[in-house]
Amino acid sequence: MKSQVRLEMLKKIQTGKGFIAAFDQSSGSPQSSLQQYGIAENRYSGDAEMFSKVHQMNTRIMTSEAFSGDRILASILFQNTLDRDIQGLATADYLWQQKQIVPFLKVDIGLEPPHNGVQLMKPIPGLNNILDKAVDKHIFGCKMRSLIKLANHSGIHIIVAQQFALSAQILAKGLVPIIEIEIEINSPDIGPAELLLRDELIKQVNALAAGQQVILKLTLPKTAGLYDQLITHPSVLKVVALSGGYSREKANRLLAENSGMIASFSRALSEELFDLMSHDEFEATISESIDSIYQASNT
Repeated sequence: MKSQVRLEMLKKIQTGKGFIAAFDQSSGSPQSSLQQYGIAENRYSGDAEMFSKVHQMNTRIMTSEAFSGDRILASILFQNTLDRDIQGLATADYLWQQKQIVPFLKVDIGLEPPHNGVQLMKPIPGLNNILDKAVDKHIFGCKMRSLIKLANHSGIHIIVAQQFALSAQILAKGLVPIIEIEIEINSPDIGPAELLLRDELIKQVNALAAGQQVILKLTLPKTAGLYDQLITHPSVLKVVALSGGYSREKANRLLAENSGMIASFSRALSEELFDLMSHDEFEATISESIDSIYQASNT
């Protein structure tokens, strides 16, 4: 990607108002996303048809008039999307050239079984090749997700270290990492886990080389302002919130309590969108959804 385009994308993330729309199925399977949208499993056969249905669903959202860079900073895509087009353009190019929305790519392939109260990422075969393809496809950065279940200091130390080790590979390719470390919202240890995670993240961002920046994607904290030190840290480009299973209404309320934190919602963005909606119904619903998340992200 030409350096001027990357600089424009960076400026958009740094200074633009809005939120990140997640289309990477990080909080659930493609099947569950389609089911929520009103497409049952008996309406497709096999992975190829399933991912085509997912792309049709996401295309309907992305091509909506309401879905624009005026209120949306970036979108996170899953790998199957890279080779698909929207209106004759590769998906990432469509987002930037037609919508002025910065494209990111999910690169993780799922989680290991729980150990020490956390779920680490599975090894990612061919990660360097994936990152090279992301660069070729004009992706700005890459996201990977891991999960905390309990306030286990050793587990949280290891999960953060794994994320930053992969971030080093991503940064070496000139891409910006989105480090997503989710804490289960129903965890009995959510408060202590948040404190342990915050402190480990501060250690790691303090150790980044001058000029290196990451984006942190975290569960909305129980204590408002918990991540303020990270939000203002020079090595943190943005701190963004995942909805984590909360309804959009509750996620927006919690987000509005955390000044400087913006949304990176998936399910909460599309929770009231359905396949059989008319064009006008769909446009009105997505516009209302986007506006509510935009307002909560700009507190």
